[in-house]
Amino acid sequence: MDGVINIRADRTGGSAARMGEAVISGAGRIEYGGRADLDHEFPFCRTSVRKFRRGEVIAGAGVLIDMFARVQRGMVSASTPLPDGREFIVEIIPKGGLIGELEVLRKQSLSLEYRASSDCELHFFDGRLLRELCANDQQFQVKILSKALARASELELRLISNAGSSLKQRLARTLLRLSAVYKTEAGNSGDELLISQNDLAATLPASREKVNQCLRRLRESKVLDGTQGKIRILNRKVLEAYAEGAAA
Repeated sequence: MDGVINIRADRTGGSAARMGEAVISGAGRIEYGGRADLDHEFPFCRTSVRKFRRGEVIAGAGVLIDMFARVQRGMVSASTPLPDGREFIVEIIPKGGLIGELEVLRKQSLSLEYRASSDCELHFFDGRLLRELCANDQQFQVKILSKALARASELELRLISNAGSSLKQRLARTLLRLSAVYKTEAGNSGDELLISQNDLAATLPASREKVNQCLRRLRESKVLDGTQGKIRILNRKVLEAYAEGAAA
């Protein structure tokens, strides 16, 4: 956990880890209790700041929390297990995205597992403050719920679109979508993606073997390049053509 904090959490049944009950656990730094300035769109101070290394679990499904988080740097994946035991990455949340805000408003446990897709920094906020602000400020409530609805609509459209698409088309769309996410990071052109083949397969979802075969053909066609855990887009126009189904 980057030597920063330890979090104890409360699962719905009673044991576990509450996001936000932060304790210093090493030589790392933690800002606890917020600062004098405000954190982006929220008119109240953050409770704590946490850093996660790529692959670390941020919060598991079934955890009952009274904190929500904003991705300040890096990316976070939200996943759920499929009936056959494979993982399905439902969403990759970029810088500026929120985690757990709807669960806080509904006082429900998390339904997805959240994991750091890259080295990342999260700012945590008190759920009680969010509920109070939404209750007293209808404009702010509409803003929060509109963002959540936009995310849900994007996911629905993506699932519908992928249902009738070939693996190559789904892969091309996913790589372009991830490229757009990477562009949110300063100094990143979006052409180099840090993602493992396991995570890429889980995002589609598809078997790792089939994804590897598809990646190999795209490398042979000079559309992509890369090594383990890294993919570089060499020919964006051809990849866009695959995504639209205009290329064989």
